[in-house]
Amino acid sequence: MKHPLITKLVALGAVAILLLIGLGQIEDVVRDRQRYRSLTAQSVADSLAGPQTLMGPMIHSACVESWDVETGKGDERRTTEQRREFLLTAMPEQLQVRSSVSMEERARGLHKVNTFNLKAHITAQWGTLASLQAHSTVKGSRLQCGAPIVMVAVGDARGIRTAQVLHGEQALALKPGTFHPTYSRGLHAVLPESVRGQAEPMTLALDLELVGTERLAIVPLGGNTEVKMTGGWPHPSFTGRFLPSERDWGPEGFTAQWRLSSLATTAQQDILNGRRICVGGYDDSPVQYPTDGSSPSTTPRDCADSFSVAFVDPVNPYTLADRATKYGLLFIALTFVAVGLFELMKRLRVHPVQYLLVGSAICSFFLLLVSLSEHLAFGWSYLAAATACVLLLGYYASHMLGSLARGIPLGAGMALLYGLLYVLLQLEQTALAVGSIALFLVLTAVMVLTRKVNWYGLTPAPRNPNVATGAATTPGKDAP
Repeated sequence: MKHPLITKLVALGAVAILLLIGLGQIEDVVRDRQRYRSLTAQSVADSLAGPQTLMGPMIHSACVESWDVETGKGDERRTTEQRREFLLTAMPEQLQVRSSVSMEERARGLHKVNTFNLKAHITAQWGTLASLQAHSTVKGSRLQCGAPIVMVAVGDARGIRTAQVLHGEQALALKPGTFHPTYSRGLHAVLPESVRGQAEPMTLALDLELVGTERLAIVPLGGNTEVKMTGGWPHPSFTGRFLPSERDWGPEGFTAQWRLSSLATTAQQDILNGRRICVGGYDDSPVQYPTDGSSPSTTPRDCADSFSVAFVDPVNPYTLADRATKYGLLFIALTFVAVGLFELMKRLRVHPVQYLLVGSAICSFFLLLVSLSEHLAFGWSYLAAATACVLLLGYYASHMLGSLARGIPLGAGMALLYGLLYVLLQLEQTALAVGSIALFLVLTAVMVLTRKVNWYGLTPAPRNPNVATGAATTPGKDAP
């Protein structure tokens, strides 16, 4: 060939394009598996209960104010009734929640979803119920109010297992629903009319067992709210508008405590204004699980204040596999550079088809990783896939490069790359820094190894046409 180096570079470019197409297909497989996992979580939530939000207890009473208005004159005078409907609400001054959470794993096929069982003891105290006294806004109007109702709202009422409300020593009869115009899911009990407007403090105690999927949120509804939660999940994720003031976790579980004042949260005003509670699908819209495998919880600015605990697995195999696949191009490039260095330094010839086979082996690692991680722990899956690929590449490189002494360093280099990738997958805050430093060290090694290479010597020198024909001319003279 006239320009063998250019021809080979073009062939290697075509190989790289084919490998990029293969990596793209593998990324599509990972995204599909993530989507299946999200559908599994949605299926469990549809069959059991979705992410939960706990709000209450709170007392409300629906009232109607009506009055007569006279219109017309003389014989055409008539009286019409006008009315105004409104809701009286009493928030607790002190709200104390003592809860424990136990975990249970549910599965659909290969995919597993964490569900929880919450057992909570809630104590709510009202200093006065004067806010339940209705006042006329029109002179001579008539006021009529329904019985005071104490309500507890949840994100998904199907998750309520047992509940009991005590008013003093008396157990109140609980019924489904809340009779609240905005937060309709939950339970309620009718209070005696005598509590309306009473000046003495009133205390209610609630025992509640609630199940849900992956996430639990609580609305700090009291003037002072204190929540203490213990659970058997070793790596909880605390999110929402407020982080716990005290927290501790380990292999056996976690303990967290929140202390909030109404001076620091707008939860009471948010509920009075009917703002939706976004965590846990509170606003009567179904919870939509994102297809990237992440949590379904968001807290936009137009939502009521709440805090939450997510019981998700931090080592999501699909998320880690997706992150690993993004390094596929770098792996292929570094491997091609290593083979090219052997080819350059040892005066070897490696065919583009051999480059293609080496790159295909690297691509197969990512497919092995995601498939094995569905059956094994991610660490063991990574070890098995990496070991298989390192052995295969080391064996093939020994024949491709002409000796075992050349194949072993290439295999060792691949093992080092896979080890570095595993470290990067475990890091979150420092992954970029570690990866950048490692890439810089690789570039340094390549530059040091090739510092004495005569790159112009890799291509044939341009031929002098005069020398090639053997002709010679003398200036000023004609050839005979």
